[in-house]
Amino acid sequence: MQRIKDWPAEERPREKLLERGPDALTDAELLALVIRTGDATSRTSAVDQARLLLQRFGSLRELSRATVAELCVTRGIGPAKAAEILAVFQIARRFGAESLRPGDRFTSSADVFRHYHERLRDHKREVFLALLLDGKNRIIREVRVSEGSLNASIVHPREVFAPVIRDSAAAVLFVHNHPSGDPTPSREDLEITTRLREAGELMGVRVLDHIIIGSGRYISFVDRGLMG
Repeated sequence: MQRIKDWPAEERPREKLLERGPDALTDAELLALVIRTGDATSRTSAVDQARLLLQRFGSLRELSRATVAELCVTRGIGPAKAAEILAVFQIARRFGAESLRPGDRFTSSADVFRHYHERLRDHKREVFLALLLDGKNRIIREVRVSEGSLNASIVHPREVFAPVIRDSAAAVLFVHNHPSGDPTPSREDLEITTRLREAGELMGVRVLDHIIIGSGRYISFVDRGLMG
């Protein structure tokens, strides 16, 4: 195995980045800078390991969805390297999703999609969020209601509206993701939305919309005329 430090300087990922900028590096070379060291046992360099990971998962996006156990299947990738790889992807997600601040306002379903897409699209489980709003539809705060497959037991009006009442919210907006990437509402999505809308009407809280985030696309119940 030829070590990366034995390569010509213009071919080494770190030197290449410093000389020509990050855009000049391939996905494997960028990933190799995170991995840093190769595996002496399998006689592979960091670039070799990066290529193996990309070959196994198919793309950086699919790699970002991997678990530590799945990453460690690749020879030379242990828990420490796996943690570093996942940390980089999480930094990228957080960078892509600006934090909501009290008083912020969404003006359309597309605004909601743009804000939550990168954050939610790669979750392997469904995450159900409630955005609490004031009388002028400005953000009070975001509440994570549940994580897991949606059903009536974990997305219950009691659990959803308790923080709404506590914060004296005048309206609420629901957002959740579909790990499959297809945002088409399921029967459970439709039933839960109906129950929550009816509960909101009883309590005088406006349910403005329910937006389902998929991979590169979304469904707005209001835009589709599904709010009843």
